[in-house]
Formats: sequence, structure tokens, C-alpha cells
Amino acid sequence: MERAHDTMMNPPIEDLLDEVDSKFALVTLAARRARNINAYFNQLGEGLGHMVPPQVSSVSRKPLSIAFEEIAADKIVRTDAPEEPAGTGDVDLAALDGELAGGDGDSAGA
Repeated sequence: MERAHDTMMNPPIEDLLDEVDSKFALVTLAARRARNINAYFNQLGEGLGHMVPPQVSSVSRKPLSIAFEEIAADKIVRTDAPEEPAGTGDVDLAALDGELAGGDGDSAGA
């Protein structure tokens, strides 16, 4: 009788890795969601209600465990950040260096 390998982690890490492309993506997604869950629990008494509550019912009280359960249940998915239009985030570093090097004379002589 073959028995599955018991782990302390539920859901198993193998199941979670099927939901994302890499371990790094899994850790990043779970950490961000855990911060959101923690912020939700911290603001409950203030009555603000602008945070998204946990999307699964869980016996776990730790935000990271709840985040992993949400990922396993396909309640939380990773999306790419929207791309900025060309030219909006570009900075002319040569001009900035010239301004910094030239200064405006306020920092001299004290």
C-alpha cells in the first residue's frame, strides 16, 4: 500500500506551482496577497471597508496560508502590470546630470 508523502504545507507546493510560472512568481503573488489580507484584518475595526476580504473560508489564521489557499482555489491570479505609453517614463539622464553638476549655488559656502 503506497502512501502519499505527507507535508505540513496544505495546499501542497506542487499544486501551487501549477498555478504560476515559477517559484519566484508564486512567492511574490502570495506575499502581496498576504499583505492585503493583513491590511484587511487591521482595518476591520475602523469601518473603512476598502480592502478585499479573504476569498476562501479557511481554518488558518495566518495571512500567508490564506493567500496560498486562495491561489490553489484559483481565486487569485497573477496579472502583468499595464505597460506605460512610450515617452511618459523616459528621463533624459544627461540633462539631469548637467543640472545636478551645475547646481543652483544654494549649497555653497556655509
